[in-house]
Amino acid sequence: MTKRLLALALTFFASLSASESLNPAAIKAALASHDRAVLVHDHWIRDPFIFLDEDGYYYLTGTTLKSETDGVIGIPAWRSRDLAQWEKLPHLWAMTDSSWLPEKHGGKHNVPETLVWAPEFYKVGNRWVITHTTNAGVANILINDSPKLKGPFTEPMAAAFGKRHDPAFYFEGGKPWLVWGVLNLREMKPDFSGWAGPQIDLAPSNRKMGHEGSYIIKVGEKYVWFGTAWSTDTMRHGTYNLYYATADSLTGPYGERRFAGRFLGHGTPFQDKQGRWWCTAFHNANVPTLNAAEAASRDLSGTAHTINPIGTTLVPLQIESRDGDVHVRAKDPAYAYPGPEEVQSF
Repeated sequence: MTKRLLALALTFFASLSASESLNPAAIKAALASHDRAVLVHDHWIRDPFIFLDEDGYYYLTGTTLKSETDGVIGIPAWRSRDLAQWEKLPHLWAMTDSSWLPEKHGGKHNVPETLVWAPEFYKVGNRWVITHTTNAGVANILINDSPKLKGPFTEPMAAAFGKRHDPAFYFEGGKPWLVWGVLNLREMKPDFSGWAGPQIDLAPSNRKMGHEGSYIIKVGEKYVWFGTAWSTDTMRHGTYNLYYATADSLTGPYGERRFAGRFLGHGTPFQDKQGRWWCTAFHNANVPTLNAAEAASRDLSGTAHTINPIGTTLVPLQIESRDGDVHVRAKDPAYAYPGPEEVQSF
């Protein structure tokens, strides 16, 4: 109860960032404090993903509308030196470039129009690797042959990559591991042309992680697996949250599912140039954005709710090694605590 009252007292200040205009100076000040959520990009987006490259730019992508990809269905990209001011880049790849589209072979798919969902990009050596899924379920890997984030991109596995929900990568010792579902894990060949080992299926020790958005990082000697679920365990009811579990080995076993952040579902943790941790967040709800102070103590189980505005919000995280384990928490009180509708006790 003490934590809840603290959250109520502080969320008024945390909610101010959502109403700020996108003023670069204000954004920089909020980012510098690393204690509250801040809206950094107001374009319509879901599943935002940020990668910090060695060239000093942060690169942003995600699920977007046609209007964000120059009127075509494809993979968008923006870049920024400081997370406050963003430059739009030409779209990286169009869905019509895909080799597996059935209409290219005289067939049909199970959706009226195939859309790119949840793209992510990674710098691997001197080239870029992109993953994405689609509303048809079919996923893909794209690679270029340039240290710059630009085309042309090729498909090393094409249709053979198959249906994989929210594919992401974890890299260790020069080995790429594909992460998808909740949680499927498989080592790939270094050139991404196929598999280098069997599929491994994992779960937290006490329950299912969720239904999407798996992502793995390593902190010290511990592996931290993040996954996404609705707080009620019922689709589009409650809040879209981020959870995690830890392990001593990439391939598990993983411990109990723990709470990482309310309204942080399918958020991706990343470190900024100062080494501080952030998590991306976005609007995923059936109703308009709630005031953070109101949402703090309200049971939101009736439908899908969020405090995130349209766009990309960055929420500061504290990720620390302590007592032989890794502990994750959102530093902004509006995201730090489970809501009354949470079905799991933490």
